[in-house]
Amino acid sequence: MAKRDYYEVLGVARDASEEDLKKAYRKLAMQHHPDRNRGDTSSEAKFKEANEAYDVLKDAEKRAAYDRFGHAAFEQGGGGGGGAGMGGNPFSGGFEDIFEEMFGGLGRGGRGGSRAAAGRGNDLRHQVEVTLEEAFGGSKKTIRVPSSVACEACKGSGSEGPAAQSASTCPTCNGAGKVRAQQGFFLIERTCPTCSGSGRIIKNPCKVCAGQGRVQRDRTLAVTIPAGVEDGTRIRLSGEGEAGLRGAPAGDLYVDVAVRQHAIFQRDGANIFVRVPLRMTQAALGGGVEVPVIDGGRARVTIPAGTQTGDQFRLRGKGFSVLRSAARGDMYVQVAVETPQNLSKRQQELLAEFEAECEKTGRSNPETEGFFAKVKEFWDGLGR
Repeated sequence: MAKRDYYEVLGVARDASEEDLKKAYRKLAMQHHPDRNRGDTSSEAKFKEANEAYDVLKDAEKRAAYDRFGHAAFEQGGGGGGGAGMGGNPFSGGFEDIFEEMFGGLGRGGRGGSRAAAGRGNDLRHQVEVTLEEAFGGSKKTIRVPSSVACEACKGSGSEGPAAQSASTCPTCNGAGKVRAQQGFFLIERTCPTCSGSGRIIKNPCKVCAGQGRVQRDRTLAVTIPAGVEDGTRIRLSGEGEAGLRGAPAGDLYVDVAVRQHAIFQRDGANIFVRVPLRMTQAALGGGVEVPVIDGGRARVTIPAGTQTGDQFRLRGKGFSVLRSAARGDMYVQVAVETPQNLSKRQQELLAEFEAECEKTGRSNPETEGFFAKVKEFWDGLGR
């Protein structure tokens, strides 16, 4: 039976881009994979056919030869071969490339540099708490981190003697540091259990670190907290994590910043809010009030006569510094008018006189009077 045109197999035009080819192949591979269609010989054949087509067309040289000579370019040793439909591994070539792209580009020893990350130290996390003032102006914090560090006895090599003479290639992974296994639809790649990802076997392990190249030890580090930092900000210290296995690169340290709540200020982004209680007389007569500013200074706010609870006054540029910027947010003074309590007899008498005057004029409390006027209209409408 004559082979179908490879472009027809994938359902793409002859001028299709590499991305179009990849998308078309991925769709067919997922649809017709044998693990999804057990016992379906038709799907198995289509899967192999798609794999063969993509194996040729994804390679620029093979594609050029196919465009010029068709299937003849790969017959009788004519420059192709190796596809799933030509006796090769049905999981080689195209399908494996797609798998590697979909699941993070996991490479083999000589393809993706998996050895470069073999034995890399773990990343660590640590939390540091700062005050709102420290978050505003920035600060330096000293933290103590339990971690693993390079062994001084073997200088991180894990070997009792010279590393070059005391180590051999791992027989399990052949030095790749990774091993692979086919599990149904997936190709699983994991760290080699024999060499722990280093690709080498230590013949004479260091007695101090037992061949690991690292030992447990607490470290003291200085962390710079930048001005304007927010609660939950994460600071990355590259290479300050756990030491790598047998000289491999260290991981990173991530410092999570927690900003402690303040007794006076509340923060929203770069803006700061402060709630200022006013006596009833202050709010009624007006005047001035002095409020604190986050930088330690003071600001005077003019309170107009008749100020109500919830009124807000804006002080430009008195808020938080914007992270890594010279700009500053604003400060908002929010007023809360306080009803007096524990009145003396004289205070009660004065307030009673004040209330009597308010009832005479009928203009001192427009919101209250307006509300009860609407209530009266409501009841009158109901005939009550």
